[in-house]
Amino acid sequence: MIFFYLIGGLIAGSVIPVQTSINARLGKKVRSPFLASALSFFLGTLVLLLLTLILDHSLGLPLRTFSTSPWWIWTGGMLGVCYLTSNILLLPRLGAALTVVVTLCGQMIMAIAIDQFGWFGVSVHAINLPRLTGILCMLLGIYLIKKF
Repeated sequence: MIFFYLIGGLIAGSVIPVQTSINARLGKKVRSPFLASALSFFLGTLVLLLLTLILDHSLGLPLRTFSTSPWWIWTGGMLGVCYLTSNILLLPRLGAALTVVVTLCGQMIMAIAIDQFGWFGVSVHAINLPRLTGILCMLLGIYLIKKF
């Protein structure tokens, strides 16, 4: 079963440079990285609403969710805007490979911090030498991609 999860993760990860390239092109066409992000999120929202209706048969959200949840669970969309728009701005300057690896390295550094401290209710996974080595390898990869 883990094999299918890994394959799913690889497939999901493989669409990020495709999405970034498409959105960067859209940004050039509409002459604004912010409008390109907005259009991308708008179309994505329409697809998600349609999928929710088809699969969940409802768009209902219990009202108590707003009062019983921590404030930060509502910030994911704003963080997604930062990620998507940054990619649109970075890709023309860095290229697809460097844009992906730089943002992925940032994701890994933050993920290790989240694991280390158990932020957002995740299980704690202590930092160790293999994790630090992985980050150093990613930083070396950024250097090699930029250099050559």
